Amino acid sequence: QVQLVESGGGSVQAGDSLRLSCAASGGTFSRYVMGWFRQAPGKEREFVAGINRGGDTTYYTDSMKGRFTISRDNAKNTVCLQMNSLKPEDTAVYYCVAGRSVSARPGTYDYWGQGTQVTVSS
Repeated sequence: QVQLVESGGGSVQAGDSLRLSCAASGGTFSRYVMGWFRQAPGKEREFVAGINRGGDTTYYTDSMKGRFTISRDNAKNTVCLQMNSLKPEDTAVYYCVAGRSVSARPGTYDYWGQGTQVTVSS
């Protein structure tokens, strides 16, 4: 059983940056692909970014490309999401996920964190 704990959320102004972190425990971190989803009020969960086991291949939803960067440190069992040039429409709860293959489908992932709130005001 893998436990995922996110941190780093908060309230910022449009154009600011935030760095989300996710600490994993209870399993062999390097066996899992990792990713981030987000969910805004009244909307479905949306794939943000994913990263393969070795950390050398990354995936992004088109609207996040160039603004968000996902990375992982297998020695520290952590995955991070650097978010730059934040927009009000980025406001959501952000979830860290672990699974067996990178996919935009939430059901692909075996483990989810509790989420961290990101609020971007204009």
